Amino acid sequence: MSNPLRVLLLDDRPATAKLMVEELRRAGFDPDWKKVETESDYLTQLNPDLDVILADSLPQLDALRALHLLEKAGLDIPFIIVSGNIGEESVATCMRNGAADYLLKDRMARLGQAVRDALDRKRLREEKGQAEALMRRNLERYELASLGANDGLWDWNLIDNQVYFSARLKSMFGYDEPDVAQSPDGWFNLVHPDDLAQVQSKLAAHFGGRTRHFEHECRMRHRDDTYRWMLIRAHSVRDSVGEVKRLAGSFTDITARKEHEEQLLHDAFHDALTGLPNRALLVDRLRQVILHGKRNKAYTFAMLFVDLDGFRIVNDGLGHAVGDQMLLEVSKRLVRCVRLEDTVARLGGDEFALLLDDIKDISNASRVANRVQQELEVPCKLDGRDVFTSASIGIAFSATGYDRYEDVMRDADTAMYRAKGMGKARFVVFDPAMHAQAMARLKLETDLRRAVERQEFRLYYQPIVDLDTGGISGFEALLRWQHPERGLITPMEYLSVAEEIGLLVPVGRWVLRCACRQLREWQLQFPARPPLTISVNLSSKQLLQLDLIKQVDQILAETGLEASSLRLEVTETVLMEHAESATATLFQLRALNVESHMDDFGTGYSSLSYLQRFPIAALKIDQAFISRMGTSAEDLEIVRIIITLAHNLSRKVIAEGVETEEHFSLLKSLKCEYGQGYFFSKPLDHEGAQKLLATGHRW
Repeated sequence: MSNPLRVLLLDDRPATAKLMVEELRRAGFDPDWKKVETESDYLTQLNPDLDVILADSLPQLDALRALHLLEKAGLDIPFIIVSGNIGEESVATCMRNGAADYLLKDRMARLGQAVRDALDRKRLREEKGQAEALMRRNLERYELASLGANDGLWDWNLIDNQVYFSARLKSMFGYDEPDVAQSPDGWFNLVHPDDLAQVQSKLAAHFGGRTRHFEHECRMRHRDDTYRWMLIRAHSVRDSVGEVKRLAGSFTDITARKEHEEQLLHDAFHDALTGLPNRALLVDRLRQVILHGKRNKAYTFAMLFVDLDGFRIVNDGLGHAVGDQMLLEVSKRLVRCVRLEDTVARLGGDEFALLLDDIKDISNASRVANRVQQELEVPCKLDGRDVFTSASIGIAFSATGYDRYEDVMRDADTAMYRAKGMGKARFVVFDPAMHAQAMARLKLETDLRRAVERQEFRLYYQPIVDLDTGGISGFEALLRWQHPERGLITPMEYLSVAEEIGLLVPVGRWVLRCACRQLREWQLQFPARPPLTISVNLSSKQLLQLDLIKQVDQILAETGLEASSLRLEVTETVLMEHAESATATLFQLRALNVESHMDDFGTGYSSLSYLQRFPIAALKIDQAFISRMGTSAEDLEIVRIIITLAHNLSRKVIAEGVETEEHFSLLKSLKCEYGQGYFFSKPLDHEGAQKLLATGHRW
């Protein structure tokens, strides 16, 4: 069941706002959201009912200004910065001014956990405030009650150096009347050795006239050898020359209050679930070790960023209660991997950090990383079952040279993501080249988002030729990016990044609409029997959309294109990885009269049984086989077998990568229906494709 979440988005990019909302839904929230772009709209929407504010730094309203306005309004609403280009100094300033967290837009998968952590911290603040208010009320009551002589009384006569302790005071320490000497040493001996010097200093200051009255908190020993916190108050009587003759006052037991304060302080710097240090305490210790390293050049430290692999599957599959059990078990194992002087912290979600203090070299950190992997190889017994996990670990070593804690955490995080990208369950030591790559990746993501806004994407069209007639039967629509600095970029360079940051679905929808509209124009301009067709590639993300059929039907209606003229291409690998859901979707497309084609056939791992079940109209042979037909008898035989198989299953065949006259002749002799490749034409922009159609050329 989704958790309701009232969200205010400060973002001037609809695509980014939609991406954040979709990520919140994936994290189990049901967001009720509004988007603002100006200061006036922001102030209008600010209200105590909001659960969270997600903000980018806008031209009309930067994040720091938004934080100041939130503080001025007196509202305690978690404020999370979600940006790709705000800058490290600006982020640090915002965090100092009350921002709850900061996420790079390439780490959008962490948004749900960041929101959960921020809401948890707000709840703890509220509970802390309520507890402190209650404690103040209780203390006020106790102060009033103390007037009824509930506190212990004392009276020190400095003339004869005798101290009177009331029976109530003695009983507070577990003593009877004769047990405490009537001298200053009688109570000085009860003061905790670590507090004694400060008590004597405060007394000296009062005797010297530097304070109007004596008041001090210290620990004092009970008869059972435990220590109690006491608030000691006294006023003095002075002689004509100002010398203190007498000091009298009271003792109040404030142990409960002190313990509560210590608990609040502990809670502020420790994770509520595991009891480990939290991010705030880790940051404080990172600052300390960085300063230590500056004073002592021989001193080195390392930080390990530990991210559990597949934790979301455990959380979603077995429930949050079991997920919490796993986090508790993992935290215990991590503590076993380090020394007492090291720090193990939980950063939130399934992310942990290990700060290794005063190590000899990087090999010490590597050994700890290996130890962590070995500890996690042992399955966790959770809810009566064995649950396995592993970790991707990034290591930042101080020899790299650090002045700021943010850089240590950033580099360890970067190395962790490199480990995860290399196959998980491993560790990677950061090197400066990774930062350069991360910055290049961030620039690519930023440019991609701007490419959508600036409409820099272009469609190119490559003819698909009827090998029997030699005429053009249709086109495949191919996406290109017209980068303002780098020129025309093919999808190989950016497609995986676009998919990771959630741009592939909206861009794919644009490709489908644009291709259908263009084909309809060509059909009207160049009528043919049968009509020209258009082939459009579907990514796995698009194929798994619940409203894909609705989208396709709507685009066909908008453009006026007949469904029979549209072919949707899905790779063999995607079909096999999502066989059940893909089969249902392909049947629905066939019901619309839209053909589905299996792209890159021969490169995946499909079985004949699945091939027979898929409602696909054509197989598209991968160009790797076509390119070697003339030189490899084995590849020629593979092509022959694929064509025979397809025909036996009543499927058509399209050959990709037809580049020579020999390819063309061989495919015709093998009864392949269609071909596509540079032998016929390279991909053309719409003007080039239109000119080719106008010539009526045949091969």
